[in-house]
Amino acid sequence: MSADTNKQAADTTDVPHPLGPVGHGGDGHLKAGLKNRHLSMIAIGGVIGAGLFVGSGAGIASTGPGILLSYTLAGVLVVLVMRMLGEMAAADPQSGSFSAYADRALGRWAGFTIGWLYWFFWVVVLAVEATAGAKILNTWVPGVPQWGWALIVMGVLTATNLFSVASYGEFEFWFAGIKVVAIAAFLVIGTLAAFGLMPGTHAVGTSNLTGQGGFLPHGVGAVFTGMLTVVFAFMGSEIVTLAAGESEDPEKAVSKATNSVIWRIGIFYLGSILLVVTLLPWNSAEVKASPYVAVLDHVGIPHAGQVMDVIVLTAVLSCLNSGMYTASRMAFSLGQRGDAPKAFATVTSRGVPRVAILSSVVFGFVAVFFNYTSPKTVFAFLLNSSGAIALFVWLVICATQLRMRKIIEREMPERHTVRMWLYPYLTWFAIGMIGFVVVYMFTDHDGRQQMYLSLVAAAIVLGASAVVGRRRRAAVAAES
Repeated sequence: MSADTNKQAADTTDVPHPLGPVGHGGDGHLKAGLKNRHLSMIAIGGVIGAGLFVGSGAGIASTGPGILLSYTLAGVLVVLVMRMLGEMAAADPQSGSFSAYADRALGRWAGFTIGWLYWFFWVVVLAVEATAGAKILNTWVPGVPQWGWALIVMGVLTATNLFSVASYGEFEFWFAGIKVVAIAAFLVIGTLAAFGLMPGTHAVGTSNLTGQGGFLPHGVGAVFTGMLTVVFAFMGSEIVTLAAGESEDPEKAVSKATNSVIWRIGIFYLGSILLVVTLLPWNSAEVKASPYVAVLDHVGIPHAGQVMDVIVLTAVLSCLNSGMYTASRMAFSLGQRGDAPKAFATVTSRGVPRVAILSSVVFGFVAVFFNYTSPKTVFAFLLNSSGAIALFVWLVICATQLRMRKIIEREMPERHTVRMWLYPYLTWFAIGMIGFVVVYMFTDHDGRQQMYLSLVAAAIVLGASAVVGRRRRAAVAAES
């Protein structure tokens, strides 16, 4: 054995790595309750979040038409990371996905750390999305206070997730379906308007792309600043690889999802943003406030603001639904591997990890509470300390895939159906891209704060990993 192989064996022999975590409800395993149509829509809708409909305005305002380059660079990175993750998930579907693979390929410390950081990211997202949804609902029914709406929304979706994984899948199927129909309709309307085929419009050409200061009005550096915002909009693409573990045909689902990520990003993100900056001046106040509403108003669609509120609310509910699911499945996987309380790994007769779901939701409720009582202190810390976790997750996926490729080829070559392109060169290229974004974050004021606080969160979890590992080794030594 080589030194690397010996190290790997030492890191992974103390606890077995469960394969095939899906079974019948009540046998200690999750239940395969997601149908192929659920997985397909989760994969398609997973990249369409409220950040696209609303948050993209800030990126356009700070970067100009060059935001298209920001989306392209971030999109290339996501495609590469998803391909790596798809290779591992198709060979070995796990409820813990990249955390379980990191556990096996890099060591217990890596699986523990990235698993808990990812869980932390999503429970903070629960608070953000619950508050965003509550604000919209409060404008419709002001008689119910915002905190009341947040409570109602969290309660309904918690009940849905507790009932069965099929309930989660069905809700997400329709949430994602509405988002896909909305963005598809926007693409059709925007394209017709760009060519002057809508009543009251005329062909605009490239005047908005090259005028108003040019394609890069703030210089090349703004492209990378814009990329900092864009990168985090793509977080959630990986959810389908966690959900695949509870599907009827995980290998097929993962393969289909990873193969389609290119056109999903290309059409939904690049296509729609291209229409926005083509139809309207990038520096208009309307585009900064809500780019999609601005375009719909421009082409004369009545009640565009109200229509977009419905779509954004759907995106928020979709993110909440997926956040609960994702956080609970990561907690379940950590419990299975002994990196979280054993109760997290228990399931109901329906195959639902109830304790893992409730624990995640409780933290989400606490975060919602702080969002109302201490928005500029406690909640700001929670939000900023989870800001760079997407980059940490992607970096770990890349490092894991470098080793997991050899493990898959050695132990399960017949399941090696999805392969990373140009391995290991594109893997190292992705690592380099992530490293560049990390370094660049230190040059940006907001990015710097997020990176520092995220590193603090990572250090805390890494320290907890060391303590748990020490206790585990002491327990093994005592038994022997």
